[in-house]
Amino acid sequence: LTARSPPPPPRTLLPTRLLSPARLRAPTAPRMAVDLTTAKPSDVRVLVAGCTGYIGRFVTKELISRGYNVVAFSRDKAGVGGKKSMDDIRADFQGADVRFGDVTDMQSLKDVGFKDKVDVVVSCLASRTGGIQDSNDIDYQASLNCLNALKEQGGSHYVLLSAICVQKPLLEFQRAKLKLEEAIQAQGDVTYSIVRPTAFFKSLAGQVSIVKGGNPYVMFGDGEICKANAISEADLAIVLADCITNKDRYNMVLPVGGPGDPVTPLQQSEILFDLFDKEPKYIKVPIGVFDAIIGTIEFFSKFFPSLVDTAEFAKIGRYYATEDMVAPSYGTTTLRDFFKDVAENGLQGQELGDQAVFNIDGK
Repeated sequence: LTARSPPPPPRTLLPTRLLSPARLRAPTAPRMAVDLTTAKPSDVRVLVAGCTGYIGRFVTKELISRGYNVVAFSRDKAGVGGKKSMDDIRADFQGADVRFGDVTDMQSLKDVGFKDKVDVVVSCLASRTGGIQDSNDIDYQASLNCLNALKEQGGSHYVLLSAICVQKPLLEFQRAKLKLEEAIQAQGDVTYSIVRPTAFFKSLAGQVSIVKGGNPYVMFGDGEICKANAISEADLAIVLADCITNKDRYNMVLPVGGPGDPVTPLQQSEILFDLFDKEPKYIKVPIGVFDAIIGTIEFFSKFFPSLVDTAEFAKIGRYYATEDMVAPSYGTTTLRDFFKDVAENGLQGQELGDQAVFNIDGK
């Protein structure tokens, strides 16, 4: 008789969101139907979900410029407030195969979006308001539908536009995005790249016209309770497009910020006052205002369920007014560059729409 080796010690599994990017690599990558690193872009069909959104629009145009066979999958009415018609969307994405359907309907995705073999999906889907049902329908289920359709076709790679704030998930849309990330990482049929950007320049553009008009800059607390190195839409589009061919980004979660040091709201205001040559003046709102508003709405939501989403919107406002959004730097466009361009050329294309806080919009 030979002595039997003792059993190996049990493995300890850690939550993937607590691991560093280097430890998020899959042990072995699934075989790709197409070698994306060597294939001609024209031989690679890339479906962009959320193509008419703020970032999705730039991603779609970046992919078209690189020569990919781009499928721009959109609702028949899209953009802020559904103002873009099908003709508008086709005109915006010349060089792409523009298709119209419903990402929340799996059959629509299969029959329209995936009627031809798709090699890569880039999902830029995001709920419009961050409401509870909207978050689960779009931030989770719609993007998951795209993943499942890609897997069924034997596709190769899935790129997800997520958000840095899922690292501290206190809001419904963050939990929905994190649930999706976990589903992506748990499967092994396609490789993936999950990109978590900090803040978009759009989210910092709301008070440009206010300061330009000589009015006070509105900030919470002393203006130094949070900071961010926001990234431009064009720089982020490049990061997302590069994920298709860069193997170092396969099966990775990538925190992504813009160039330069993180900037506080106070520092943002100083840039604006300097650019417009205005005397600095402020309206400082105590952060406790959020707590009072949230508490009041949550109390009444027990009697009026329709107020549940309203409370969630207030929580979103508080989160972004108090939490840092910082990540490694990518790109070349700084916030000052962006503000300077806005000062010279205006804010067209930076409208916040449903995402405006307290009616402070980029118009």
